Amino acid sequence: MGIHNFFLFPLGISTLDLLIRERHAEEYCAMYDICGERTDGKVLNCPYGSPSVKPDELFSERIQSLCPTISGNVCCTEYQFETLRAQVQQAIPFLVGCPACLRNFLNLFCELSCSPKQSLFINVTSISEVNGNLTVDGIDFFVTDTFGEGLYNSCKDVKFGTMNTRALDFVGAGARNAKEWFAFIGQQASLGLPGSPYAINFQTRIPESSGMEHMNVSVYSCGDTSLGCSCGDCPSTPVCSDVEPPSPHKKDPCSIRIGSLKVKCIEFSLAIFYILLVSTLLGWALFHRTGERRISSSSMKPLLSYTDEGEVNNCHVQKDEMKVHEMVSEVPLSVLQGYMSRFFRIYGTWVARHPTRVLCSSLAVVLILCLGLTRFEVETRPEKLWVGHGSKAAEENTFLTDT
Repeated sequence: MGIHNFFLFPLGISTLDLLIRERHAEEYCAMYDICGERTDGKVLNCPYGSPSVKPDELFSERIQSLCPTISGNVCCTEYQFETLRAQVQQAIPFLVGCPACLRNFLNLFCELSCSPKQSLFINVTSISEVNGNLTVDGIDFFVTDTFGEGLYNSCKDVKFGTMNTRALDFVGAGARNAKEWFAFIGQQASLGLPGSPYAINFQTRIPESSGMEHMNVSVYSCGDTSLGCSCGDCPSTPVCSDVEPPSPHKKDPCSIRIGSLKVKCIEFSLAIFYILLVSTLLGWALFHRTGERRISSSSMKPLLSYTDEGEVNNCHVQKDEMKVHEMVSEVPLSVLQGYMSRFFRIYGTWVARHPTRVLCSSLAVVLILCLGLTRFEVETRPEKLWVGHGSKAAEENTFLTDT
């Protein structure tokens, strides 16, 4: 039975009248609708029991998207459901790394807020008055040890990626077991702080002859294949705890000992090969440069000659310039050099003769290539930028988004 505050009597509502409304049965709600709001904006449920309500098709689909365990009638209004969605959204970034943990966490609050069997495992123990209306101030929530331990075990190793710390340090105050986590979740939040607007006392023992039972929805292990977590968030899963078999013994490869240094044969061979290759290239370059210097020193002559009076002999200059031009033109070219020389000579001549055509065609090509900018889109979603398409993380994110 509920324990009610003494101030109810001046309002003209007797304890007996309130107890008559209390009923623990399937398809019956322990609290339904919103009857008040705290000064910090947190809403408070009505403490009156009532039959569960059949939602319309659209509302039912919205409930299923967040709470797949709830079907048929519900014990929450659309306003209550939107409040539930907004509250659990605060915890999703911390638990999203492990789908099993997140699903268990959501199931806990979905059953608390909207389950049609709500009155079987929830008992209103304290009420208060807000703006002349009675509101829920405290409840008992009966949960099995199996669900509590399963919820904690699925979340205890989940990491909050941004800080690389345990998610329970943020959503569980560093809880070390299910009891400590439930105690943190159930404490009534002070004004302006995140948390429950009313006290939730998680219980495992049900009073005799109360007609109540435990909330016992399915609990998922973090190693569940359908909602599997990464090894970083669930190191106890068999997939992550398997020890790799020792690699077969390999024979020692060929090696050469040079003093106290032991070198593999393949490494020694590569070192010799690179030394010979570099020596060959350097020798060829040195030989080629020496040959060029000999040719230039033997064939080049002074281009200018001066008379005793210091005047320039123009005739000698012209002859020497002609000799230099003939010498350069007689230098043999390779096939590739000859081809490139002819191509760029012809191309340069054509460009010089048709400057307008070249400039216009260049501009036209650039404008045509810029047409692709009409389909340019800036991607700002982190899951699309940093998560590979078709990867395990992408599949898990798609599952969470769809559900």
